[in-house]
Amino acid sequence: MAKKDQKAVDLRHYDVVLSPHITEKTTLLSEHNAVVFKVAGDASKPEIKAAVEALFNVSVTGVNTIVQKGKVKRWKGAPYTRSDVKKAIVTLAAGDTIDVTTGI
Repeated sequence: MAKKDQKAVDLRHYDVVLSPHITEKTTLLSEHNAVVFKVAGDASKPEIKAAVEALFNVSVTGVNTIVQKGKVKRWKGAPYTRSDVKKAIVTLAAGDTIDVTTGI
C-alpha cells in the first residue's frame, strides 16, 4: 500500500516556527485544542499555517497572531528595551494534537 503524500518540509518552515511558548495560559489553551508558538516577526498567517502543518503533520483550522512589545527594563541603573516577540495561537482540527515537550 502506498504511503500518504506528505507536504514537503521547506527549510523556511524551520525559520517561521521558532519555539513553543509554554506558560500557564498556554496550557489552559491546550484544553481547547490550541498551541502557542513564538514565530518570526515577518511571518504571515498562511506561512505559519503551512509550517505547522508540514512540521507536525496536523490540520490547522485557525491562526491568530500577537506582537508582544518589549518592556523597558533597567540593569545597573541603565535602561534597555527587551526585544519584541511575535506569538501565534494555532488552533488544531479535532483529534489532532502536538506534544510540545518533544523536538521536531
